[in-house]
Amino acid sequence: MRFLLLMFLFHVIVIQQCCAMLHPIDFLALQAIRKTLNDLPGSNFFSSWDFTSDPCSFAGVYCAGDKVIALNLGDPRAGSPGLTGRLNPAIGKLSALAEFTVVPGRVFGALPESFSQLNNLRFLGVSRNFLSGRIPAGLGKLRRLQTLDLSFNQLTGNIPWAIGTLPALNNVILCHNHLSGSVPPFVSLRLTRLDLKHNALSGSLLPMSLPSSLQYLSMSSNQLTGPVDHLLTRLNRLNYLDLSINRFTGCIPGNLFRFPIANLQLQRNQFTGRIYPAGLVTIPVVDLSFNRFYGEISPLFSGVQILYMNNNRFMGQVPGIMVDRLLSANIHVLYLQHNFLTGIAINPAAEIPVRSSLCLQYNCMVLPVQTPCPLKAGKQKSRPTSQCGKWKG
Repeated sequence: MRFLLLMFLFHVIVIQQCCAMLHPIDFLALQAIRKTLNDLPGSNFFSSWDFTSDPCSFAGVYCAGDKVIALNLGDPRAGSPGLTGRLNPAIGKLSALAEFTVVPGRVFGALPESFSQLNNLRFLGVSRNFLSGRIPAGLGKLRRLQTLDLSFNQLTGNIPWAIGTLPALNNVILCHNHLSGSVPPFVSLRLTRLDLKHNALSGSLLPMSLPSSLQYLSMSSNQLTGPVDHLLTRLNRLNYLDLSINRFTGCIPGNLFRFPIANLQLQRNQFTGRIYPAGLVTIPVVDLSFNRFYGEISPLFSGVQILYMNNNRFMGQVPGIMVDRLLSANIHVLYLQHNFLTGIAINPAAEIPVRSSLCLQYNCMVLPVQTPCPLKAGKQKSRPTSQCGKWKG
């Protein structure tokens, strides 16, 4: 009996010595976290989590003094199997935690409400897993939070408005979930990336609801409505803009085409009006298709390399400079089908460069050249004359 007692005391002393560096609360929190998560087959991330040794030496655990300051769960190498299980509420006990991430895997269940206790948290990233339920409103208490990435999960409910009030946000990535409700205003003047695409968000965007610091804005594939012209006028630092597949209305400000944008996606909305760019458009990719724009096509779009203006109500002649740039292979894609255009000055014998595409069918003209069009453009070459006579823009 004395021998067993001595062995037990020795074991306790060893654990205390090995783990003396780590605060007891953090030690117990790591134990709880481990109990509700497991490696997927083929992963051995947790093989180093032996609680008879110093937890600060565990894979993914980073300490400062006696506290855990970063917890990166799972093998970050590309193609790693990841983890499964649930996130334990004990994570909220890691009071010094500044960074928390989980690699892509099969982690399911809700994001614990206890995350609201992590006052030092700057980076929260749990993407490409199976999180469900609502985004905890308590995340709005994390005044130091800079990056929030919960993308590619199964989250539902609204985006808590308190999150929009966080002053230090740089990146908000909530795409590919099932979020609904309206988009909250964001006040952080450090916010450069806002990605909300592929959700079920609705409502309109107020002119002052997003900061002018934004460089990347994607809200594609939602149910958003209303005008955005006054909002877009302010966002003059954008280098990527995707508002496609929504129900936005109203006109597009001409100065938008002067912003340093590399990719502009406005297709499949209900935008209307004439388009007057403020200068030569040098955005490489512009997609204005499937809207209700009308009037003549501005020759200022001749600086675009890939231009989709199909399925609108444009009329008049195709600008000659566009034809020249297409024939010189400076325009790679020029889709103008399904409009009310009446002519294009191009030699029927002209050869379209192999790497360039021109589609003109279903307009108010006899096609001077036969060029391949996408299958969804249909087989009809020209509009019925009855339609062309009535539409005046």
